[in-house]
Amino acid sequence: MALSPKPYLLYSPLHSPSPSPVPAKLSFCSSLPPPPKNFEISAALFAPIALRVSWRAKCVRSATQEDNRSESDDAVSEDQSSISADSKVSQLKVNTTSSSDSLSLGIREPVYEVVEVKSDGMISNRKINRRQLLKSSGLRPRDIRSVDPSLFLTNSAPSLMVREHAILLNLGSLRAIAMQEQVLIFDYNRRGGKAFVDTLLPRLNPKNINGGPSMPFMLEVVEAALLSRIHRLEQRLMDLEPRVQGLLEVLPNRLTAQILERLRISKQTLVELDSRAGALRQMLLDLLEDPHEIRRICIMGRNCRLKKGSEDLECSVAVEQQIAEEEEEEIEMLLENYLQRCESCHGQAERLLDSAKEMEDSIAVNLSSRRLEVSRVELLLQVGTFCVAVGALVAGIFGMNLRSYLEEHVSAFWLTTAGIIVGAVVGFFLMYSYLRKRKIL
Repeated sequence: MALSPKPYLLYSPLHSPSPSPVPAKLSFCSSLPPPPKNFEISAALFAPIALRVSWRAKCVRSATQEDNRSESDDAVSEDQSSISADSKVSQLKVNTTSSSDSLSLGIREPVYEVVEVKSDGMISNRKINRRQLLKSSGLRPRDIRSVDPSLFLTNSAPSLMVREHAILLNLGSLRAIAMQEQVLIFDYNRRGGKAFVDTLLPRLNPKNINGGPSMPFMLEVVEAALLSRIHRLEQRLMDLEPRVQGLLEVLPNRLTAQILERLRISKQTLVELDSRAGALRQMLLDLLEDPHEIRRICIMGRNCRLKKGSEDLECSVAVEQQIAEEEEEEIEMLLENYLQRCESCHGQAERLLDSAKEMEDSIAVNLSSRRLEVSRVELLLQVGTFCVAVGALVAGIFGMNLRSYLEEHVSAFWLTTAGIIVGAVVGFFLMYSYLRKRKIL
């Protein structure tokens, strides 16, 4: 029992074979009680075990210290990496914010090819994106939809939209934005754009004013647009009217496939012309019935505004108010003039279209009468065929190879033939009188 190891055997000061001494702060033996007397024997017997245990304790303490150091180093590196990541994220946000002016949600802005006509008559071709267009004209993105060339099929109705610094024109194939000193024309190669420029340029030439007062540039643009549009409608109507009149004189006595095709094409053109003239007429009527829009045109480029309650003009200078009121009357007279021309064109197109429709009705009646005659002839032929078929039935009966004792008489053939013919004729007239009595023929 004296040789059994004690629990505090390991607290004795042992010497490690390692050449480096153990630090004092890692030892916890100084606070323990002194060893007993028989400690020397126990130490001599269990010296290898104590040595191994002490070595393992030293290894555990050194490993724990290294782990603590590595954990502290990892924490520091994680803090540094988090700081660098935060700085990168903030820098990325700054870059994104700075580049948001050039890109909008990754969508490429459309670029328009326009023809710019200035107030002095200078013409130039430009490429402008949507943002620059909105900035230069003071418009909103939804306003551009009425003049966007890519929406030509959906925005086919004519419109004249008045905004604070610009007027948007959508008149068929003419799409333009009129401003104080310039007008931007979309799809210049279309017929509407070329006709508009050909009408506007002579009006901007000072030599063509003939000493009279000139209107503001925006009013010149509006008048040139309406004039070119109505002139095109009138020109198409003048070209179409002689052809329709010629067809009405020939029909319905001369019904051929070629003439009917020409009538169909002329009617289709009249329907299109009537629709466009009616839409333009309705636009002018709506504009004349809304004096607020006319006054907004008058105050463009002036220090004037509209009162909210009464919609009256209020200008800082009395002269500007007088000029604005005069321009308002001039714009109303201008719109009424083109409204009358548009109504005349619309009425003439409707009259020609009604004549073409009446001619189609007359042609339909004529064709119906001809079909009735054909049906009557067909019915007569069917009745005659029925009567002849009855005679053929009698002949077929006598054609059988059976003895009827009629072949022994010489006059039997002639009597049978005469009976068949007389019976067919009598049956035909009986059927014909029945059909006439019933008013089928």
